[in-house]
Amino acid sequence: MLNGNSTVVFDSAELYDSSTGRWAMTSNMNAARSLHTASVLANGKVLIAGGVAYNANYNLMANSAELYDPVTRSWTTTGNIIMARYWHTASILSNGKILITGGVICCEGSNMPLNTAEIYDPSTGSWTMTSNMTIARYWHTASILANGKVLVVGGVSYSGNNSVLLNSAELYDPSTGSWTMTNNMTFQRSSHTAAILSNGKVLVAGGYATNDNNDNLSNTTELYDPLTGLWELTGNITILACCIVICQ
Repeated sequence: MLNGNSTVVFDSAELYDSSTGRWAMTSNMNAARSLHTASVLANGKVLIAGGVAYNANYNLMANSAELYDPVTRSWTTTGNIIMARYWHTASILSNGKILITGGVICCEGSNMPLNTAEIYDPSTGSWTMTSNMTIARYWHTASILANGKVLVVGGVSYSGNNSVLLNSAELYDPSTGSWTMTNNMTFQRSSHTAAILSNGKVLVAGGYATNDNNDNLSNTTELYDPLTGLWELTGNITILACCIVICQ
């Protein structure tokens, strides 16, 4: 929420009841944060990781993580992530562990993209580093493929002091803990959306088409085929858009 010239970050949480269509407040998180991730674990708990709390310098980053228990409607802290970050992604692996990738670390007011990745083990409540992505990035997407690999696509990186919009994609293999590049998208994009289709392909849609984020939105969409590692263009969305949601 914006409050005059300052930004207020909340620790509050709400629950949606689909049977009534209503929202209700639940207990507050231990730490106020924004730009974090939320992942539903196999045991039904929700893992909140990282993020940022705003101040005048926009650099109060969070390395904390916490768990919400829907049975008790309470929050408990869990192990801290190793590298504080925001604008990262979180993916639930087939073994129940959580992979977080990339994001931003704030250095003297500048956003420095990360190529690091970490894994959370719900059985121990601890984080471990895994191998780095090939390219540092934020505002990217991460999708779990049918073969268990994680497809990371697009986003923003840096070359020298200049931000660079990405069309690159890479795959994380949980069985080896390693990354490999796959074929590039046709178009560069960030703040796009990605969805797994019933045929196993990944649909990527919209996003920013340039790195200045000034109304340069994309209406293009493309499909990734995990069997061939190739991308193909498909029909454009009707309206230029970023940060959209595709229901799966």
